[in-house]
Amino acid sequence: MEISTILQKLQIEHLNSMQEEVLRQFRAHQDFMLLAPTGSGKTLAFALLVARLVEEKKNSCQCLIVVPTRELALQIERVIRSVMEGHKVICVYGGNDSRLEKNKLKDAPTVLIGTPGRIIYHIEKEHFSTKHIHTVVLDEFDKSLELGFQEQLKFILEACPQTRQKILTSATFHEELPDFVTLRQVITVNRLVSHENQPDLRFLKVISPAQHKLKALFNLLCQLEDKKVLIFCNHRDAVDHISELLDDRGIIHDVFHGGLEQRDRELAILKFRNNSNRILLTTDLAARGLDIPEIDVIIHYQLPTKEDAFIHRNGRTARMHATGEVIVLLKPDDIFPYLPEGAEELHIQHDLPLPPNTSFCTLYVPLGKKHKVNKIDFVGYILKIEGISKDDLGLIEVKDKESYIAVRRNLATKIIQEGSNGKIKGNKVKFSRT
Repeated sequence: MEISTILQKLQIEHLNSMQEEVLRQFRAHQDFMLLAPTGSGKTLAFALLVARLVEEKKNSCQCLIVVPTRELALQIERVIRSVMEGHKVICVYGGNDSRLEKNKLKDAPTVLIGTPGRIIYHIEKEHFSTKHIHTVVLDEFDKSLELGFQEQLKFILEACPQTRQKILTSATFHEELPDFVTLRQVITVNRLVSHENQPDLRFLKVISPAQHKLKALFNLLCQLEDKKVLIFCNHRDAVDHISELLDDRGIIHDVFHGGLEQRDRELAILKFRNNSNRILLTTDLAARGLDIPEIDVIIHYQLPTKEDAFIHRNGRTARMHATGEVIVLLKPDDIFPYLPEGAEELHIQHDLPLPPNTSFCTLYVPLGKKHKVNKIDFVGYILKIEGISKDDLGLIEVKDKESYIAVRRNLATKIIQEGSNGKIKGNKVKFSRT
């Protein structure tokens, strides 16, 4: 597929200079390392390299992409599918139905994406063969090493003896790699200090005594009005505590942390992406792998102990040449050496109206690709309902057996009542709220 066609599908005007440099510098049979900040477009860069390396359909797995988190795996899957149309791409990860994954692997994918533990599970069960894998990508390998996946990565690399090409990506620099990651004639593209890839961030701070911190956050959200906000906490308990406050005030939001079922985590990100809510409360689990370019503000309700974590959190905003704000909530005696000097203090106003909820919500339909339906089918079906126009529909995401459709909140009941019990391509349609 031509790059111009790929960019059009991804709704990107052109490659950035980092991605162009990657394509220029890359050489087959020489290992490759890409170092670039979070949000700079690394996924598309290495996806284009993978597309160069794979051969025509051979009913064998040719490329293995190993990632530290399931959210990152799902994000990469979307990009790889857009870049490699016509090739089978499968994503496997902990928390997903392993039997369903096993059935998908019976017909070998060209590209397999997954988290270390689940990849090893399928290798040990011999659900797919590694003997034709010639390319291994270790995406965000710094995070994998940080999370203690050394033994798993070693197992995976040793299980792919025919590997001719390794591609490593990272948002931080590692002077030394583990011995099992043997690189040959490695080519490195390092954009960590590139001015172009530095996010355009405005840093602000809010000073509040510990006992008033939650109230300060609430007033801050009211002051931010309709901006899209990602709030980071260090612990799940803090996320849940803030969520209870927002629930009590009727403020629509979602939470995202490791204590949730995978389905709930995916739905929270989907609704944040399609603007069904503007506020997402999360732990560092969301510091990587979320492709949501429109985030306006990052709030650190609790600051991480390490600077790297702070940098990765901030990479969720000001992505791809956009601008963004980072607001840190501090107690009067807090000292964090990595905070930028000269951050302006933001004075919080009181007794402001609640921030407006979004005009969209998300409807669920138990129909997907397995039922031969697509986005166009849903658009055509809903537009037949009297009083519904194209502007009343937002982002539509069609998965294997289900779909999620963003619609005007004030029209959701009408669509549920008048749109249910019809048929699309012979399949009965039933809308429900998420």
